[in-house]
Parts: sequence; structure tokens; C-alpha cells
Amino acid sequence: MTTVEAFKRYEKKYIITQSQYKELMSQAARYMVKDEHGPNTISNIYYDTDSYDLIRASIEKPVYKEKLRLRSYCIPTNETEVFLELKKKFDGIVYKRRLTLSYSDARNYLNYQLKPPKKGQILNEIDWFMYRYKLFPKIFIAYDRIAFYKKSDSNLRITFDDNIRFRQTDIDLRSGNCGRQLMDPSQFLMEIKFSDSIPFWLAELLNDLKVYPVSFSKYGYCYKKFILSKERVVKCSTVSSTQQQRHLLQLR
Repeated sequence: MTTVEAFKRYEKKYIITQSQYKELMSQAARYMVKDEHGPNTISNIYYDTDSYDLIRASIEKPVYKEKLRLRSYCIPTNETEVFLELKKKFDGIVYKRRLTLSYSDARNYLNYQLKPPKKGQILNEIDWFMYRYKLFPKIFIAYDRIAFYKKSDSNLRITFDDNIRFRQTDIDLRSGNCGRQLMDPSQFLMEIKFSDSIPFWLAELLNDLKVYPVSFSKYGYCYKKFILSKERVVKCSTVSSTQQQRHLLQLR
């Protein structure tokens, strides 16, 4: 099977309940085909600057934003194929550039700047991105996914993610897909991915079920809920310590 290396599409996200999930799954099966690779578990490592500049910029909802991640559909060995993805969003349209590499080549490239054997424009774009931002592996996020695509148009995809978890230590795809729960286990993240428009039957179904689009990023949600609060504590502790030292100097 040929790997698609470049995408240009719209992506709409929805947080849904278990009852909405069951109804959507039932209805989707009438019009769409379940992906032959699913259900599966997707594991990702997100790369960012030391001070989380990329995700901090992203959650401000700019017109243009970008991120880099390493993705695997299994627990890899050094020889397993993984996907290095540069994802950009501009004015509501998602652009994704993807390299297929062995996990060993991907790690050597990301961690030690050793160029992989595969050359080309996508590698040049990722090269520039890494040089510009000085990136580090910052967080691991995994989830279980069921995906559908339209029988007559594979550009229309619907994915359902649950059991979304993360970890900030042992950030290595070979270390398994365990982690702390990110969301309420009773909730699912649904994404509709399309190149032109959502079909009428799907728009009508979403309206009937009162399912509405949300602005949501797994990495962004994780940063705001679990990482940002810790950063604030560290900064407050640092300030407090500095103030105490100044006070002691004044007493002397």
C-alpha cells in the first residue's frame, strides 16, 4: 500500500457522549466502510521547545500554527516503520507533511541530527522547522481509534478516539502505550476529515444528535490541564525563594 506523504483538508472535532458515539457508529456504518487497520492504538511523541513555545502559541488560536510529532501504530522495534509528521493549520485548512522512517532512523534524526537515508522536499521542510525551533521530545500521547471512510470518497473520514492517555516521562515509543487518562472515560473525541464539504446526511445526523464542533487539541488540552499548572507552581516557588534570599540579605 502506498503511503500518502502530503494532505490538505479540513478537520472538525467533536466531544461526544457514549450514547452519541453508539448512534454515530451505527449510522456511519450505513454510508461508510470501517478502516481495514482498525480498531488500533496510535502512539505519538510531540516535539516542542524547552519552554513549550509551539503549544503555547497554538492555544492562542492564531490564524497559522504548526507542530511536529512522531507517530506509530504499534509498539515499535528499531526497524518498525513510523511516521514523522509536520502538521500546519492555516485559516482553517490543515496541511500535513509526512515521512516514513524506521524508528531507529527517526530517533537518530530527531535526537542526534543524523540525516535519514530518505531525501526530498518534506525532509527539507522538517529540517528547517527543527533548526528554527530547537525541539525536544516533550510529551507522549496515545489513544484507541476506530476509523471510517466513505465508500465513494476516501477523502471523507470519520475517526473516534477514546482511552486517551499521556505521560511526561520515558518518552519513547518502544516503552509501550500506557499513561495517565487525559479525558473523562465516558467521552469520545470524534474527528471528521474532508476535502470539500460534509455530506448532507452527516450534517443532518449531527444536528439531530445535538453534536457541535469544538476547538480541541489533545496536546493543547494536556498542556493546559496538567503542565501549565506545574509551570506556574515552579515559577511561584522560584520567585518566593528569591524573595526570601533578598529578605535574608536585608536582615544581615
